[in-house]
Parts: sequence; structure tokens; C-alpha cells
Amino acid sequence: MAGRITDRIKVIDADTHVVEPADLWTSRVSKKWGDKVPHVVHYTGQDTVDAVNGSGTLARPGDDIWVMGDQTGKDGDGQPVGVVAMAGWKEVMPGHPPTLADADPACYDAKARIERMDQYGLYAHVLYPNVGGFGAGRFLSLGEPELMLECVRAYNDFLVDFCSESPKRLVPLMATAFWDVDWTQKEIERCAKLGHRGILFTHLPESFGQPFLGDPHWTPLWETAQDLGMSINFHIGNGNMVGSRHFNPANGRQINYAKNTSTLFMDNALGVMEVIGSGLCHRYPNLNFVSVESGVGWIPFILESLGWQWDNSGVHEEHPEFDLSPREYFLRQIYGCFWFEKDSARAALEQLGDNNFLFETDFPHPTSVAPGPNSRSMNPIDHIEDRLGDLPESTLQKVLHDNAARIYHLD
Repeated sequence: MAGRITDRIKVIDADTHVVEPADLWTSRVSKKWGDKVPHVVHYTGQDTVDAVNGSGTLARPGDDIWVMGDQTGKDGDGQPVGVVAMAGWKEVMPGHPPTLADADPACYDAKARIERMDQYGLYAHVLYPNVGGFGAGRFLSLGEPELMLECVRAYNDFLVDFCSESPKRLVPLMATAFWDVDWTQKEIERCAKLGHRGILFTHLPESFGQPFLGDPHWTPLWETAQDLGMSINFHIGNGNMVGSRHFNPANGRQINYAKNTSTLFMDNALGVMEVIGSGLCHRYPNLNFVSVESGVGWIPFILESLGWQWDNSGVHEEHPEFDLSPREYFLRQIYGCFWFEKDSARAALEQLGDNNFLFETDFPHPTSVAPGPNSRSMNPIDHIEDRLGDLPESTLQKVLHDNAARIYHLD
């Protein structure tokens, strides 16, 4: 078909991040909490990045860094604001913009975001957070239950304000205080009325000392989400990330960074298997689950593996109520997002069809589809042509628009 894909299809980017402004919480949360409230400080100490394995907080002299709870920032014990605002930056990780003023304004300014989306040929951005964690678990470090809830609510309100710049093109997904089910149930109802289009949740609540996803403890949340048509979104890295994982100092810093980010993709396989194996899909047939920023090439293998073990391990006798196979549960209500894949994404589409996959760019994170001096990626317009250009038009329409529009009620 003639013309560029992005001229023919209104592409919905299913995973991007809004970089939170420094005053997000200090302007919205009660002053009584003082410096416990998440805030930004200017760091003038020593480089905290481990030169061998890439661990540490990544703070460098001259950085603005986020601190919360008992953190002070004096020893670099906080997250530099720039590590999540890497699009177009001149260095690779652990290098990063020292302040937001040094980063692409599209990271944090809604008007500039729309301009960058136009430049990138993207119609809509689905928005995820950074500071509170990809499942909001970092707020637990505040240690004050009332403050934790205030911070979640403040983020959800901020995101609605941010998206008001272009409500049809900027798509808010709410954060949850998953440790407080009653409060979260009410917050889901409140946020649905405000315009939030889905729910950010952790698929590893047990890593925070909470019950597993399939426990009856969570029933009010699943029932409310299903009734409101709000999808449950599992972004990678949404578990308890305290401590380093799988670092082999002999590998070198950049290898360890690449290896560990890839490991996070595989973590989401646990979420897919848990919602199927715990019976969540069976009990809530109209509740959608989305595996975000995890890629999709592994999904056919996991479903084939789980199906084989399912058939040969007595699952049918143990759970006679399960009337579908793992593959069938997935095809009915689970989705995956991809951005860098070509061959593996095509294999997933060939094996599972085109109803369950969404395109993303991960803007403005370090390995997002965002061209710049440190990146080998192309403009998303060209990236989509290169990765997907010879797919059938009907498949492109579903993967780039229809599937996301259906899940997030964007039409």
C-alpha cells in the first residue's frame, strides 16, 4: 500500500513514561510531612556508580536527584532525575542528563510531548510513571501509611492534569496503593471517573509481603476493575527491586546493564503464568491483563511450555473448573507489548495471531525508540517501516491501533 504506515494508521504507543516534575508531590501533598515527601535535591558529592557492575544509585556530581522518606541525597541515596529522561541524550547509561533542563522537554512538558509525537508519527501515548516505581512499590519506603496514600493520589491527579493538554492523545493509567485494598478500590472508582484508562499493578505483590495475585484478598480489586472495564497493566520491574541481581563483575558494566534489563522481560512471564494458573482469567473472563515493556517473542514458548506441563501434570484433575487451555486464556484476555523486536515479534504474530499484541516505544527511557547521539534506533516512523512494513495491512491496523484502542477505550 502506498504511503508511510504512520500516515495511514493512527499509531497508539502503548508504553511511554512521563518524567515527573520536581514539584509534583511538594505542591500536592500536605506540608506536615516535611522532607519525607518525594522531592528533588541537587547532589554535589562523589560519583556513586560502581565502575564494575553498574550498581549504586547512579548519582554524579551536579545531578538533581529524587529523595523520599528517610533519604537525604547527601550520599547520593536517591534516583537521578535524568536516568529516565534519556531520549536523544549524548551518552549511554550510566551517563544521563544531570537535570531536567538538560533533557528533552518532551519528557516532562505535555505541549512539547505532543510536538515530539507529531515528529515521531505517533497519534497517542499511554503513560507510565518513574519515581514511585513501575508498580508504585517505592512509596512503601515512606513508612507513613497516610503519606503513602497521599502520594499515590497526588500522582494520579497530576497525570490527569498532564493529559488535559490533549485528552484524546495522552492516555493516563492510574497508580495503586496495592498494600491497602479498600483504599485502592475506592481510588479505582475515583480515577475511572477522572478519565484514567487502566490500572498499573504489580504482578509480584508477594515480593512486598502481600498475598499472591490469585489470593481472595484481591477480589474487590479484580471485581471493580472488571466492572469498570479497566485493564490490569504489569510493567516490567514492578516487584521489589531492592538489591542487585545477577551481577557478575567480570562481565563489565555495560554487559551487566544489558543482561539485567533483559532479565526483567522474563520476570513478566511469571505474571502471565500466574494470572492463568491462579484462575484469575477463569474467574474474571472480561478482565484484561497487559504485559508492558516485556517484549513478546517469549510468549509463544511460555504458553506452549505451560500447556504441555498443564496437560501432563494433573492440572485437569486438580482444577476441573478450568475449561480453557493456557493458550486459550491468553488469547481471550492477555496482551503483550513490543518495540525493538523484528523476527521474534513476527514469530509471535504467526503463532498466536494479531489480536493480542501492542506496539510501544518506551519513550524516553534509555533504550527507547528515540534517535539521538547515543542510540542506534531510528525515528519511530522509519522504525515501524523497517520492523513491520511488509506485514498485512489488517495486522498493522490491529497491532498499531485497534488492540490498544479496544483495551484503553480510546475510540
